[in-house]
Amino acid sequence: MAELWFIGVGLDDEQGLSSRGLTRVRAAQAVFAEEYTSTLAPGSLERLAGSLGRPVRRLERSELEDGAPILAALAEGGPVALLVPGDPFAATTHVALRVLCENAGHVWRYVPNASILTAAAGLLGLMHYRFGGTVSLPLPEPGFAPVSPLERIARNRSVDLHTLVLLDLRPSEGRYLMAGEALGILRERDPDGKAVPRGSLLAVVARVGSDTSAAWFGTVESLLAQEFGPPKHALVVPAPSLHFEEEAALQRYRVK
Repeated sequence: MAELWFIGVGLDDEQGLSSRGLTRVRAAQAVFAEEYTSTLAPGSLERLAGSLGRPVRRLERSELEDGAPILAALAEGGPVALLVPGDPFAATTHVALRVLCENAGHVWRYVPNASILTAAAGLLGLMHYRFGGTVSLPLPEPGFAPVSPLERIARNRSVDLHTLVLLDLRPSEGRYLMAGEALGILRERDPDGKAVPRGSLLAVVARVGSDTSAAWFGTVESLLAQEFGPPKHALVVPAPSLHFEEEAALQRYRVK
């Protein structure tokens, strides 16, 4: 029986590792990382490997989903560390991996960290408990235009809840869904404004957790005229009514 440590790295680079997480990484017999659920700033894993004096193996999606490299390292006695951008269990893939680990007779441990699931609301000044279900907006593909994200936004708005809209990314292909394109997709798939009525105010957040984090708040039309800079981006569709403190906080980001 060996230990697998799921270690959150946070929202930007290797400096987001907590002291507890770094201690566990240093004690591990093997260190893995994944960057398909999200990404760290360029060079983060290389700098971390340099400071550790040992390699950090980046896993492909298929390797993470079948768990073979991690199970092989655990079979050698472990402990094993898996570095995950953000918080490890914000992604269902990692929950599946911990079950796989248990079924193989091993144990897992958890070092949480910051996640976009809470940090976007924190940056904007919105109340976390007023968020409904999170929405993921996939990269557009020919013949693929799901409306389920819009249906979830509409459901949240119908009960006066905010919606965090995560934007798809495929780091191995260098593809990131940018906020401007995402806003265009929402308009294209919701021409009658049933999910996001015309004139509604939305927010864009970019590079949350980094030194260049930024946010914008305004109508879709006003936001489409903005330049949001490099990824990663996310959208927030606020509830139809805002608490007065939320409204005051959002004015900091209002597009003029």
